[in-house]
Amino acid sequence: MIDKEKIERAVRLFLEGIGENPDREGLKETPTRIARMWEEFESMRSFDMKLFEEFGEYNEMVLVKDIRFYSFCEHHLLPFFGYVHIAYIPNGVICGLSKLIRAVRALSLRLQVQERLTEEIADFLEKELNPKGVGVVISAEHLCMSIRGAMSPGHLTVTSALRGIFLKDIKTREEFLKLISG
Repeated sequence: MIDKEKIERAVRLFLEGIGENPDREGLKETPTRIARMWEEFESMRSFDMKLFEEFGEYNEMVLVKDIRFYSFCEHHLLPFFGYVHIAYIPNGVICGLSKLIRAVRALSLRLQVQERLTEEIADFLEKELNPKGVGVVISAEHLCMSIRGAMSPGHLTVTSALRGIFLKDIKTREEFLKLISG
């Protein structure tokens, strides 16, 4: 649960800590804006993963690629952003395609590391859909590398999580990777 008052106090202290005047015109409302932003993010973290029963046995890959996402590095509180590619092979149950996008948004709008986000998406879909397999690949740029540290923008970090048939069957894995790269 979001505590807006604590966020506002903390942002005000942060601004003072970096030598800014939190009462100057451009910054007066910044603590409130940041608290509202995190409140918005909190409201997007829960959603109904309504499943649809499929008639018959559908056993081909379902792929949604290039799902744009934004998250925040838990080490530096800076954004990282990029694309998530999700595939699953149904086991008698499918979900609405927008549910995959909502799952990405719900899991990414929090303090994260990309490796854990990749695993959380795969684990969530495996639990909710009980598919024959799940594949998740994320490619992202991290501002903590682009504007500080290495100070080298434009580099992408790629992570993957494979479950079930995507992990066990090389042909399924290759098909997934070919489809997301094409």
